[in-house]
Amino acid sequence: MEKVLIRLKNEPFWAMFFGFSLMMFGLLITHTFTESIKSWEIDTEMFLWFLLVGFVAQSIDGALGMAYGVSSNSILLGIGIPPAVASAWVHFAQVFTSLASGISHWKMGNVDWNLAKKLLIPGVLGSITGAFLLSNIDGEMVKPVIAVYLFVMGFVILGKAFKKKKADFNANSRSLPLLATAGGFADAVGGGGWGPIVNGTLLSKGKIPRYAIGTGNFVEFFVSLASASTFLFFVKELSLAPVLGLILGGVVAAPFAAYICKLIKPKYLMVGVGCLIIFLSLRTFYLSI
Repeated sequence: MEKVLIRLKNEPFWAMFFGFSLMMFGLLITHTFTESIKSWEIDTEMFLWFLLVGFVAQSIDGALGMAYGVSSNSILLGIGIPPAVASAWVHFAQVFTSLASGISHWKMGNVDWNLAKKLLIPGVLGSITGAFLLSNIDGEMVKPVIAVYLFVMGFVILGKAFKKKKADFNANSRSLPLLATAGGFADAVGGGGWGPIVNGTLLSKGKIPRYAIGTGNFVEFFVSLASASTFLFFVKELSLAPVLGLILGGVVAAPFAAYICKLIKPKYLMVGVGCLIIFLSLRTFYLSI
């Protein structure tokens, strides 16, 4: 933690945002534990299952840059949890896991600070908007559109993996704010989507995999915090067993996943990401229709 604080002193912009986020983080926890949790009883069996889910989901997310929210949210929806409640639970847990993942990628040198600054504000605004809308309308309507986009993006990434061409990523692209806004919005509405949309697009545009994933996962902490805070103004209940399981499993897995991301060759990483996006998009489209 000391190394993180030293680096923050050299990054005034991130020092300000980190401090603000920690303040919001404290308010979020206070609000949650004083108003949202209705029962302190923990179902041990459910806790252990979600501990495993959190570990596996964060291992994939930290190494490939996606799938924590999608996989966790799919399970919650599968057992009958309403979309807004499921997304609220996932994002509350993801505040902790994305913080652990973001710091891990930071310490591994996987974060592109210039890119992170361009993604931050649009991503946060998109997530707040998505969380607000999902709390008041049926979020299932937009899932087929997202699924089609991700399906195409998966093949684009696979094509990049087998192309012998230098990276042509442009950090000054005017489409970055729009990309981050769409990613934050989709993430809040669908319970997951920041990784596939933002990290996936960065990879398809030629960004080096470790920096695309590391930067995306770092910014995801702020995006998750914004959506979780918004959700908890509308969703007045949390279930301790799945939420704590998702948190602890994800936090334990985060450092290992960041290390794996640094070790794996870019080609293999992109193939894995591309196949994962195609599979998840097909599944999302099938479930949404």
